[in-house]
Amino acid sequence: MAAANSIPLELRPLGNTGLKLSSVGFGASPLGNVFGPVSESDAIATVRQAFRLGINFFDTSPYYGGTLSEKVLGIALKALEVPRNEYIVATKCGRYMDGFDFSAERVTRSIDESLERLQLDYVDILQCHDIEFGSLDQIVNETIPALLKLKEAGKIRFIGITGLPLEIFTYVLDRVPPRTVDVVLSYCHYGINDSTLEDLLPYLKSKGVGVISASPLSMGLLTENGPPEWHPASPELKAACKAAAAYCKEKGRNISKLAMQYSLSNKDISTILVGMNSIQQVDENVAAAVELATIGKDEKTLSEIDDILKPVKTQTWPSGIQQS
Repeated sequence: MAAANSIPLELRPLGNTGLKLSSVGFGASPLGNVFGPVSESDAIATVRQAFRLGINFFDTSPYYGGTLSEKVLGIALKALEVPRNEYIVATKCGRYMDGFDFSAERVTRSIDESLERLQLDYVDILQCHDIEFGSLDQIVNETIPALLKLKEAGKIRFIGITGLPLEIFTYVLDRVPPRTVDVVLSYCHYGINDSTLEDLLPYLKSKGVGVISASPLSMGLLTENGPPEWHPASPELKAACKAAAAYCKEKGRNISKLAMQYSLSNKDISTILVGMNSIQQVDENVAAAVELATIGKDEKTLSEIDDILKPVKTQTWPSGIQQS
């Protein structure tokens, strides 16, 4: 399961779980037609190519495409016809198309629904989805205890939490017993325009918590096409990222590839989760990782991009506009 040039995709340990995740993770929200239609045959081919090139981690949620992402991912994983222990699956609970519900009753029912859609007996990680929209005290006192029961029942192996504001992670982790939460999934906080997750890594390490970072392209900011219209970044941040993308193009570089390599280069982060819906996207992301492992990142261009982005690097945006 190595990339075409026989350099295998790096596997990294996830906290204290014992799991080893491919450095590039497969974000399955696009399989729920979140960014445009994806046929079932294309979805199967994309997942097959990802697995063939060494991607072993697949992340979804009942929220993505109103459960469609889970269904399609389940079909695609089944089509691989490989032993279940050869891939790692994470899904989420608490966020649904009709709103948020982190109650013990709902998350307990949620995993059964997810397992049916995914056609699995268990998921490796069940994550409370975008917890900043619920009561953090409910997450601590009700949701996570319910997830511990699911762990005892063998329906899930590990427990995670996701969200945009970084302070939600410390709030929860400081209030639950050690080794209760195994994983955090942070998004848009470890990229060339915002690397604030870095400050939290020593704390997370001290708690024995594995770290997944999603959206290395900052929900489209760090692309040649630019972000979608709904993107919540300020006009100044959008303009700076557009200028950085144009500068890269002028130099014969691609800002998305550089952004991916920047995010991948911190080995305290177990995997960089990026949404994919085509064989081409899989190939590009794996090639970026393999090139980073063999040649290293383009420090000079990254430094020049950093100069362009410096005035806006502290800017963030309100949470909950898109999915983590």
